[in-house]
Amino acid sequence: MEVNQAFDRPASPGFYAVAGRLLFIESLDLRLAHLIEQLFSGWQLTPVALPDRSPDIQIRFRCGALPAVPHGLEQFEIAEGGKCYTDAADLWLVLGGAVVHLRGRDSIDADVWFEKVPDEGDPLVARVASFAVCAALRRFGVFDLHSAGVVQPESEKGVLIVGPSGSGKSTLALQLVLAGWPYLSDDELLLSVADGEVEARGFRSFFAVNAGTVSALEIETIATPGFKACFDPETIFASQRRLSAVPGMLLFTSLSNEDRTQARKLTQSETMMRLIRACPWATYDTAIAGANLSVLSRLARQATAFDLFAGRDLLEPGYAPRLLAEFV
Repeated sequence: MEVNQAFDRPASPGFYAVAGRLLFIESLDLRLAHLIEQLFSGWQLTPVALPDRSPDIQIRFRCGALPAVPHGLEQFEIAEGGKCYTDAADLWLVLGGAVVHLRGRDSIDADVWFEKVPDEGDPLVARVASFAVCAALRRFGVFDLHSAGVVQPESEKGVLIVGPSGSGKSTLALQLVLAGWPYLSDDELLLSVADGEVEARGFRSFFAVNAGTVSALEIETIATPGFKACFDPETIFASQRRLSAVPGMLLFTSLSNEDRTQARKLTQSETMMRLIRACPWATYDTAIAGANLSVLSRLARQATAFDLFAGRDLLEPGYAPRLLAEFV
């Protein structure tokens, strides 16, 4: 009986700060707690030892039987085979062997269930935990965007490189980091409004780049034991990580399979349409849709945007900063 009671208590509670919000994270399984701690160490979350206020967000991770989603909710599909269910108050995600339930307005509670403890390195942990954290932050006006972010050294303006996995955004971001550009992230950013301008901050600390890109750029300091090389540019290259930047340029990337990279300037309406496609929650998550669309609209007005059709020349060392200089 005593053993069962011990496992009913939080295994590894902790507080984290991000974008001005305080998160309380707990796990009801020691093995799962270890995976969550590893994951959070690679995100730009600041541990808080002794917070002086109540948390804005509480997220509990647990293992066991998955709960049933209530009937009558609006339903839509998301990437990687997941499904979301929502109404004006609650949000549910069903993805593989995991379920997330988020509720609340002034303070957010989220429960995350895994059917079984995932193996170490299982990408399901990152996908589900990222969804829970980002969905909670959206309730406080902090909106996630699948994008890399770097900072133009002369202007100090942010350059956001928007695109799905395999679109060349991490390759372009790495090229610019190698050229001495400070960076925010290579994969996911958080957008919010500060002093009337949209501000972007990094969410994931490390870069994950295809082994072929590392080889093509002849970066001998990065080991590539698997399909992707994961590394911290601040450690490997002594690059400068920035906490945040005000975006001045948006690049919507796709691979062209051509020799030369091409670009086309976008109108504000075209930019807005691409941002909405990149941020499905701006229309699906009804509780925050209006606020999310407002931030995207402000970003479309604030930044100059281009479609970038990445060619094979993007792998030429030193090419990326010369390319972007043509847009400034």
